Amino acid sequence: MEHRHKQSPSFLLTANEMSRADQAAVMAGIPAMDLMAAAGKTVADAVVNHWSKRSVLVLCGPGNNGGDGFVVAQHLRLIGWPVRLAFLGSVDTFSTEAAHFYQAWQGEVDTFSTDLLDQTELVIDAMFGAGLSRPLEGKARDMVDAMIARKLPVCAIDVPSGVDGTTGATLGQVASAELTVTFFRKKPGHILFPGRALCGELVVADIGIPVTVLDELNLQKWENSPELWYRDYPWPRLDGHKFHRGHAVVYGGETLTGASRLTARSAMRIGAGLVTLAAPIKAWAVYATALTGVMVAKLELSQESEDFEELLLDSRHNAIAVGPGAGLAGFESIRTRKIVLTALSTGRATVLDADALSAFANDPQTLFDAIVGPCVMTPHEGEFARLFPSLNKSHAQDKLSRARLAAKQSGAVVVLKGADTVIASPDERAMINANAPAELATGGSGDVLAGFIVGLLAQGFEPFYAAAAAVWLHGEVGNEVGVGLIAEDLPECLPKVLSAFKRQYFPTKNNGK
Repeated sequence: MEHRHKQSPSFLLTANEMSRADQAAVMAGIPAMDLMAAAGKTVADAVVNHWSKRSVLVLCGPGNNGGDGFVVAQHLRLIGWPVRLAFLGSVDTFSTEAAHFYQAWQGEVDTFSTDLLDQTELVIDAMFGAGLSRPLEGKARDMVDAMIARKLPVCAIDVPSGVDGTTGATLGQVASAELTVTFFRKKPGHILFPGRALCGELVVADIGIPVTVLDELNLQKWENSPELWYRDYPWPRLDGHKFHRGHAVVYGGETLTGASRLTARSAMRIGAGLVTLAAPIKAWAVYATALTGVMVAKLELSQESEDFEELLLDSRHNAIAVGPGAGLAGFESIRTRKIVLTALSTGRATVLDADALSAFANDPQTLFDAIVGPCVMTPHEGEFARLFPSLNKSHAQDKLSRARLAAKQSGAVVVLKGADTVIASPDERAMINANAPAELATGGSGDVLAGFIVGLLAQGFEPFYAAAAAVWLHGEVGNEVGVGLIAEDLPECLPKVLSAFKRQYFPTKNNGK
């Protein structure tokens, strides 16, 4: 599928890759001067569209971000906005194009002083761009502190100064922006937290860089979007039947029965032709009473893993989910480990969530060694830290890098959950999801996501894209339900979201193919 989106608008560029894109554009015949002129003009246009005329202070730093700032200041001045400009640096260190726009500026250049903030109603932050690699200090730090204290509205060029555009990390204090204007493509730091929360409204501006430069960059990371996977989404076919749509098996625990019931129902809602929930005999009656469209299989107390293995002898059971409500107390942990290893030994598509991951906290390599077929793991940060102790949040790696390393180490697609969920494949492909609302932070939400994924796997969707599609749909359903959302709402509201999705991407077709 990758060839279909070689020039995708969803590509994410690190600061280094953006620099290479700029250089490739220049090599293709686009003057660097024109790129900077276009960048500054798009920022000025965005400012005019966002705010009414008011006094503006443009803060220019020592690099090309500062050069953009001179262009912005000139455009705003020419249309009658009251503009002051402060420059932190020396024109001697400017690039040729930045020095040109420094000389073209027709106003005064003020010294960098926090006193200037007393005379302004809007700040244009052109101090430092996405490539900043160390905390702000000196006058720049003082200015940011003063901006924060005064709570002035800010328009940031590329990223708010102090945000690492590649990782989203903050390098010391950052004055959050109400509006951020970036160029050509988003950076990972625009959608990874905490950077995402500091950017405000984000505008991605076209400054004339040819999309063909992307072909040279060998990019493997995107913002999760249906345009990346919608063509292969497994819609029901007019000539199909339930057996064409796969048979998912969900393991249900003995005590927390609601979790796996949510998973099973979600697998059905997203289109699995058949779903069987395999339940310990002690809880079988609970499952059988509560579920209608889902079949419930008994696992005898003395031989649960053997019964589960026998159930999986039927090759039509082509996707398996283990973890939601599986149990970790006492003997449950041993049983959960056996069930996981039994599932993985089939080589069939498997989703591992929650307890299926924590059961291997003391021996993650045994889990990784057992992954011989398609596998998707869906940890939150706590579960991730237990499985990948060298990659947890306290270490230097950003979330995107940690997820990619974990996928490579484990051999599974890793869905590192959160407000900025990262989906990473062992082959280094990765997506960052950005559509999830805060309301999804509720008990059972992750169990539903596991069901969405296993339901798509049962229908033959490739694991990386199945995970990406499930995460995106999960977010869209959360947005549809909104305030007051509980996990049970998610599978029930999925059909409405799927229908809207299908109408948007297949407006003239009724079978999705």
